[in-house]
Amino acid sequence: MKLKFCGAAGTTTGSQHLLEINGKRILLDCGLYQGRRKDAYEINCCFPHYDPASVDVVVLSHAHIDHSGNLPNLCKKGFKGTIYATHATRDLCQIMLRDSARIQESDIRWLNKHRNRRGLEEVEPLYNEQDAEKCLRQFVTLSYDRPIHISDGVELTFVDAGHILGSAQVVLDIKDESDGVKKRFLFSGDVGRGHNEILRDPVAVPDVDFVLMESTYGGREHEAPPGFDSYFAEVIQTAVKRGGKILIPAFAVERTQKLLYVLNELFVEKKLRPIPVFVDSPLAVSATEIYRLHPDAFNSDVYEALFERQNPFGFDDLTLVRSVKGSKALNDLEGVAIIISASGMCEAGRILHHLRNNIGDSRNTVLFVGYCAEGTLGRKIRDGVKDVNILGDTFHVRAHIETVDSFSGHADHSELLGYYKRITGRKTHTYLVHGEPDSAHALRKALAETGDEITVAELGTEVEI
Repeated sequence: MKLKFCGAAGTTTGSQHLLEINGKRILLDCGLYQGRRKDAYEINCCFPHYDPASVDVVVLSHAHIDHSGNLPNLCKKGFKGTIYATHATRDLCQIMLRDSARIQESDIRWLNKHRNRRGLEEVEPLYNEQDAEKCLRQFVTLSYDRPIHISDGVELTFVDAGHILGSAQVVLDIKDESDGVKKRFLFSGDVGRGHNEILRDPVAVPDVDFVLMESTYGGREHEAPPGFDSYFAEVIQTAVKRGGKILIPAFAVERTQKLLYVLNELFVEKKLRPIPVFVDSPLAVSATEIYRLHPDAFNSDVYEALFERQNPFGFDDLTLVRSVKGSKALNDLEGVAIIISASGMCEAGRILHHLRNNIGDSRNTVLFVGYCAEGTLGRKIRDGVKDVNILGDTFHVRAHIETVDSFSGHADHSELLGYYKRITGRKTHTYLVHGEPDSAHALRKALAETGDEITVAELGTEVEI
C-alpha cells in the first residue's frame, strides 16, 4: 500500500492524498489551493502528481473548497469513478462548487485583462457551472458509521469530525493483498474543536494502524475556548460605541451559521442590544437553509432549539442579502450595523467591496473570526499591514482590526494533541498534512513525545505503508 501527498503538504489548502491499494487508486479529497491568484491558477489547473483518469474512487472528507473545490476539474479531465461523501457534504457541495465555478470565471476575467495588457495568451477557468453540475452526478452519499465496500479489499466508514456540517473522518479498513495483513487507516480530515455551538464533538476512532492527520493550528492555541461568547460580545459592544460598521469576513459555510446562532443567543439573553445584522452572501444564505435540513448533525442544545424555535439561525433584526442591488445598498447604510460577508480570507466575494468602502474609516471595525492562510488579503490585514491592495487599488487601513479565535472550526494545538491521544490502536506511523511548515513541525515535536513515529509530509513524496 502506497500513500502519495499531492496537496496540502507544507500548506493548509489544496487537500489531495492518493492511496494505491490492491491495484486501485483512492483519492482522499480534491481541494483547491488558495493563495495568490497567479500561483493558485498554475497549481490548480493541472494534476502534476497523477492522471485524473487513473483514479478509481474519491473519498471526500467535507465540503470546504480547499478539500472539494477541484472535483469538477478532476472529472472534466477524465475521472469517471464514484465520489463518496456524507449526505450533508453532498448538499453543501451542490451550492459551493457552483459558486466556486462563478468565482473561477470572475477571477479569469480579471487575470486575462492583465495578461492582455502584457500581450500574453488568455487562459480559461478551471471549470464552469455545468462542469460542477456534472461532477455532482458522480456523488454517492452515506451516513456516519455505515460501512460500505468501495474497492477491492477496502471498506469505508465515515465518522463524525465535528468540523462543519457533514464533516467526516475517513476510516478505511483494508485487507492488503501485498502482504495479506489487515490494516485500519484513518484520515482525520479537518478536526473540530469539540464543545461546538452547533455540532457534535469529534468521535474517537479505535484500533487505528496508520494516521493521516491535519496540523493547521500546530504550535498555536486559540485565544478563547469554544463557547466563550462573552468576549465576542465585548468586542461588538466596543465597536458599537465607535458608531461605525462592523465587518465580519466569514466563510459562508459553518462560520456564518455559528455567528448567527451565537448572535441570536446574545440578543435573546440581552447581552447585546439589538443591532441590524446583514448576511451579504448568497452562498451563506443557501448554506444556512441546508443547515436546517440536517438536524442529525447538531448537538443536543441546537437540536432542541430547532424544534422549539423552528429557526435557531434567525432573529428579527437579521436581513439575508442575495441580490447585487441589496449588497450595494449596504454602502449607503447609516449608523451601526454588523455585515457578515464571504470570503473569510478576503480573497473573493462581496467582502472585498465592503472592505474597499469601509477599511479607511476609523469608526469601523473589521472582526476576524477564523483562520487566514499565508499570502491572503485577510492575513495581511490581520497581521497589521497598513496599506493593502483591494481589487486593484491601494487603501490605508484606519479601521480597527479585531480577532476572536473562539469561532474557529479547527482544533488548536492542545486540542489536536487530545484528539490524537483519544485515537486507540498501534498507530504505527502518523503523517502530518494541512499545515504550514512551522505548525506541522511544532505538532510533530509534541506528538513525538508519545514515542510514536511522526512524519511531516512533503509535497509530491510517496511512502510505503
